[in-house]
Amino acid sequence: MGPLGNLKVVEIGTMVTAPLAAMLLAQLGADVIKIENPAGGDPFRRSAGDAYSPNFIAYNQNKRSIQLDLASAEGKAKLLELLATADVLIENFRPGVVDRLGFTADVLKAANPRLVHCSITGFGADGPYANRPAYDTVGIALSGILHMYLDRDNPQVHGPTLADNVTGLYAFGGILAALHAVRETGAGQRVELNMLESAIAFVPDAFAYSTRLDQQYGPLSRVASSQCFVWRCADGAIIAIHLSVPEKFWLALLDATDTRQSIGADPRFATARDRIRNYSALAEAFAPLMAQRPRAEWEEAFTRHDVPFAPVHSVAEVIADPQVRHLGTFAAAHHPQEGDIVGIRNPLRINGARSDVVAPPVLDQHRGARFGSDPIG
Repeated sequence: MGPLGNLKVVEIGTMVTAPLAAMLLAQLGADVIKIENPAGGDPFRRSAGDAYSPNFIAYNQNKRSIQLDLASAEGKAKLLELLATADVLIENFRPGVVDRLGFTADVLKAANPRLVHCSITGFGADGPYANRPAYDTVGIALSGILHMYLDRDNPQVHGPTLADNVTGLYAFGGILAALHAVRETGAGQRVELNMLESAIAFVPDAFAYSTRLDQQYGPLSRVASSQCFVWRCADGAIIAIHLSVPEKFWLALLDATDTRQSIGADPRFATARDRIRNYSALAEAFAPLMAQRPRAEWEEAFTRHDVPFAPVHSVAEVIADPQVRHLGTFAAAHHPQEGDIVGIRNPLRINGARSDVVAPPVLDQHRGARFGSDPIG
């Protein structure tokens, strides 16, 4: 069952933000019904060609699925029936869409006065950008995150989804807070958040430096202040170091590399402030030394001297890593039609227990099943 085993959630979401928030609830035991449109359902289903793509698998585990045409009278009535006994509604429509479908705040309150309604938008309910389409790159660009990653001489977007995912995480927390408020007050709650503000809130240090010290964050600002490095070793493998603030880790790096009398004696690196100011020179000073030995030897030396380090893994190497395997982070699940999938278990452990992975549903798989005591299709 899990800690949220009595929770009933209706998700009307596509892509990442709402589906991720709903999946996190489902992983903790909530019964999540994903409402999908009659024109093929969540577009993520077909992002890799078929209707069970990796993108869909990533954000829709532990759920059930039915199709409803919310533009039809029958679909509207069915959704209101489900919401009457639900605890949470999660959706990521653009502003005004829910109202135009007929599910205004008054209608939802009449259907269920204790309902938590979580509305996720790109830019907020109003304002000059409110009706624009919004996807992850829009969020990281407008929030300043992309500026902190971008090589302006060769501009190219890199890396995983950030703004979408952090918005889903904030929604998850907001829903739990609203459920607590319902328990305390008996009144339904409306949770509103947007991708733009969620992305901004995800990088508060950049804005603190800007407003407090008038320092503009760029691609090297955070890594310089945190003393983060990546170096290529003799075997071509790459290793990452993060010294952070404690002086002991700087000294440990010097000891592990036997450089107290060379790099450690260089006046450019005498204090933490010096090392931040001369970050690029410091990285360059260590680079030829790191290239003299294979990564395994550096890993042994850094372990022995308690240096914060990690090999730079590929995705496949993450799955095979001994610590990841020990933690049981990945788990296989079987779908009777689609076969085996591998999912990432929720990282939360509550009283020592954690969730299992349940394969995502195929489209409309649970029509005719029940949502508590009610039929869901």
